[in-house]
Amino acid sequence: GLGTYTAKHTPLAIYSPEADKTFFVYGGTTGPDQRHLLCMVSYYDHKLNQVPRPVVVHDKQGVDDPHDNPSLAIDADGHLWVFVSGRGRGRPGFKYRSDSPLSIDGFEQVSEEEMTYPQPHFVQDKGFLHLFTKYTGVRELYWERSTDGRDWTPDQKLAGIREPGHQRGGHYQTSAVRGDTVGTFFNRHPNGNVDHRTDLYYLQTSDQGTSWQTVDGKVLDTPLVDVDNPARVVDYASQGLNVYLKNMAFDRLGYPVLLYVTSPGHEPGPPNDPRHVRVTRWNGSEWQTSTICQTDHNYDMGSLDVGSGDDHAWTVRIPSAPGPQPWQCGGEIVLWESRDDGTSWEQDKQVTQNSPRNHNYVRQPLAAQDPFFVFWADGDPTKLSPSCLYFSDSSGERVHRLPYDMTGEFAQPELLPAQRPTP
Repeated sequence: GLGTYTAKHTPLAIYSPEADKTFFVYGGTTGPDQRHLLCMVSYYDHKLNQVPRPVVVHDKQGVDDPHDNPSLAIDADGHLWVFVSGRGRGRPGFKYRSDSPLSIDGFEQVSEEEMTYPQPHFVQDKGFLHLFTKYTGVRELYWERSTDGRDWTPDQKLAGIREPGHQRGGHYQTSAVRGDTVGTFFNRHPNGNVDHRTDLYYLQTSDQGTSWQTVDGKVLDTPLVDVDNPARVVDYASQGLNVYLKNMAFDRLGYPVLLYVTSPGHEPGPPNDPRHVRVTRWNGSEWQTSTICQTDHNYDMGSLDVGSGDDHAWTVRIPSAPGPQPWQCGGEIVLWESRDDGTSWEQDKQVTQNSPRNHNYVRQPLAAQDPFFVFWADGDPTKLSPSCLYFSDSSGERVHRLPYDMTGEFAQPELLPAQRPTP
């Protein structure tokens, strides 16, 4: 289920009220028994309840690594921008722009460059702020900005933290935008080792990267290089815990919130239990952390919605229930709910049941609208298998499967039978 991989690619889908469509990107392939990566784009038409035949934006020419999946942005004129990830220093990334606004009929390649884990954010009246990774010092965080998507500033390093005596470092991040503010949470990799990823940091900017601040407004010099600095939110290294970032959002007050998993180690299976799904949030004066549930794999990935509904409830959709391939990446998707701004959580319902393959990488579109409130892929992590794309409404009661084969130019998603718990 790696079509909507990784957690460090964001956003993958955006709802356009002008078109009444949710545009989305994913990693596809050339056939049911192939791993040849194709970077795809399509949309769900909310008015007509249909999807068009997807378009191949970029053929990865034999690459079979879903780290090269795409991310998506939409500019003020409605043009779609697809940011195709590269990997390392030898496999480039690409930027593409749609030929027409709110259309997937054709794309123009704008650039070829070094970038991994693209996180493009379009800020109204200002342009793009793009957060990404370059493999300097192993994996370090960078940013660039552009008013038009064609001419970009030089890459600027945001973070390259080193422990004393270490020659290498690294980070993974997940970011979000609200108004003029772009925020990013990130961990660190001691001496560049992702198996020991730990700690939690946060930075934000409201001037397209000209200055970067802590959540309470302290301006910091970048790139960050010291382990102990004012941007650190939680010292997990001293607790012996790894940190796996999932999804970031801003709550209705504009405060940042992070969904993530902590565990004692990187290897799968029971020896590294307990794996806790956590939320860390700023409450206006301090950081607060709560635990939602336990899960059985570090890479179980879900999305966080912080009060977009009328009742202002916070919800998380994540594959925290064991699936048909237990102790593997993914599982059965569960909807968790909080009615006290993330302090306490209860299971609302299990969204998927009795599935043949694990579900994972549950992604929420920007400005998500029912019935396409989240989407994800399934797959068997133990072997090459078919993989389908799904979407669900905000209640978790209506799950649709996108067509695996397209015989025409348009098709309607399949509404799956209502999920019922196993007696």
